[in-house]
Amino acid sequence: MTDERTVEIVPEAGLHARPAALFVETVNDHEADVEAGPPGGELVPAQSMIAVTSLGVGQGDELRLVADGPDGERVLDELERILTTPEDELEA
Repeated sequence: MTDERTVEIVPEAGLHARPAALFVETVNDHEADVEAGPPGGELVPAQSMIAVTSLGVGQGDELRLVADGPDGERVLDELERILTTPEDELEA
């Protein structure tokens, strides 16, 4: 089953540095293939730090997340929490 959602980025630095590392680590901790990209744009593999940071997603941008696998909904819930939490409030 494929799960999908679009999330608005809250951290000031966007999806770079700490939020990106936590994002990729979260994807790799779940049994799901996850892709990310701009709404209507090309998706990249979300388990790759290089691919995720190359999206150039900034604060206020929207990011489309697509997950396929048994943990799909759970991983999207966790990724949404990371993307909607200010960086200074993020916990590893």
